[in-house]
Amino acid sequence: MSRSECISRGYFKSDNETQNKKCCKYTSCSKLDVHNWLEDLPKPTYNFDIVEVRFKNTRKSFFYNVNSLILSKGDIVAVEANPGHDVGIVSLTGSLVYDQMKKYKTSRESPEIKKIYRKAKQTDIDKWIEAIELEINTLIKAREIAESLNLHMKIGDVEYQGDKTKAYFYYIAEERVDFRELIKILAETFKIRVEMKQIGARQEAGRIGGLSSCGRELCCATWLTNFSSVTTNAARQQDLSHNPIKLAGQCGKLKCCINYEIDCYIDALKDFPDTNVSLETKEGTAYHQKTDIFRKIAWYSFDKNSIVNITPISIERINEIIALNKKGIKVDKLIENDIIEKTHEKILDYENVVGTESVTRFDDKLKKSKKKKKKKRNDFNKKV
Repeated sequence: MSRSECISRGYFKSDNETQNKKCCKYTSCSKLDVHNWLEDLPKPTYNFDIVEVRFKNTRKSFFYNVNSLILSKGDIVAVEANPGHDVGIVSLTGSLVYDQMKKYKTSRESPEIKKIYRKAKQTDIDKWIEAIELEINTLIKAREIAESLNLHMKIGDVEYQGDKTKAYFYYIAEERVDFRELIKILAETFKIRVEMKQIGARQEAGRIGGLSSCGRELCCATWLTNFSSVTTNAARQQDLSHNPIKLAGQCGKLKCCINYEIDCYIDALKDFPDTNVSLETKEGTAYHQKTDIFRKIAWYSFDKNSIVNITPISIERINEIIALNKKGIKVDKLIENDIIEKTHEKILDYENVVGTESVTRFDDKLKKSKKKKKKKRNDFNKKV
């Protein structure tokens, strides 16, 4: 198989041919890769009749192994398509396939599950590679045609079927698009059957892939399959920045990871008072500025619109002041003298040690160990 085409598909990572095969078969070379944690166990005497096969980017499907082929992860197979046949790579075999089917809510009797014809022959692979080479040029030409027809849509990706008789065009559109004329022109231009598939911004980000602001690969491209709605209220409860640029992911929508820890924050916020409630003291009225949820500390300032001279207060003290204010009692100070030190102990969670340690602090230990080794060596030589 040609190296450049496989790398463009995301199947291989190395320039070495032998390492390519190993990489394809045993490591996470593809998006939404599945780790078979039962692989080291003894193989059963019977073959499971359903196999998971991956194609370009995040597209996967389940297929019946009707011919009882001995398949393993990384094998290239020719599978049934409509019409003709497609070529893909086995991504999962064994009993874990049934768990994957439950995850994707796919029934064993589903008519969408097609058959595996055979392990791909060299002719199948050659035609498959030719189809892959056509995708980039087809994508560019299709975008030009869509623009000439003044269609308000973005064609994000093109995927050819393994036998080059059909191509899938993935597009994004905010409104309903009449692309009947576009399909006719595409079919005449490329001499193929055309199928248009509309996807959302998040699905497109998952298909293309990339790095997020955290420095890791996008969750939607590596493991996330279900896109749950993310609300600004979830960001507000975690006291995140209200800057939409910082909250948005590569797709332009709110980051999916905002939902990951929301339950922990909701549980931690049960003990917190309402931030809109001000604290009445003899020194003046204190207003909430910011909160550290997991250390259970809030900062208050006597200026509502400024964070100058903010005071850290424990949640217990805040609830105590609010209770006294409800009784009409104003406290003398936000923090009493006997708990000031305890509060500051909670805030200081790090220590600046720059310059406190000497670069040569281990030299004496090294000298002593060298002297011991030298002494042992001399004693041994004397005995010999």
